[in-house]
Amino acid sequence: MMKKREVPAFQSESEEARWWYAHRDELDLGFEQAAQSGTLKKVSRAEILKRLSGTRVVSIRLPEGDLAKLRRLAVEKGLPYQTYLKSLLHEGIRREEKRRAS
Repeated sequence: MMKKREVPAFQSESEEARWWYAHRDELDLGFEQAAQSGTLKKVSRAEILKRLSGTRVVSIRLPEGDLAKLRRLAVEKGLPYQTYLKSLLHEGIRREEKRRAS
């Protein structure tokens, strides 16, 4: 049986995304080994829906130039642009809450 992976606590979603990206080769190997050995955990549709129930899909309009910049920056960080956008949003909200609290 494979050793359970230790995942650190993260200060932000972008920090978490960078960690997963930096460890992707190691994680892929572990995934392949678990699949070959038959120890890969299967998650039911109901469990996936339960995990996603705390999120909501929203649509926003962005200027083309901003979207192009966002995609370029996301590529530089090795992240999908929507993940990168979400991390920027989280960080901005956290900064605003901190500013208002002081």
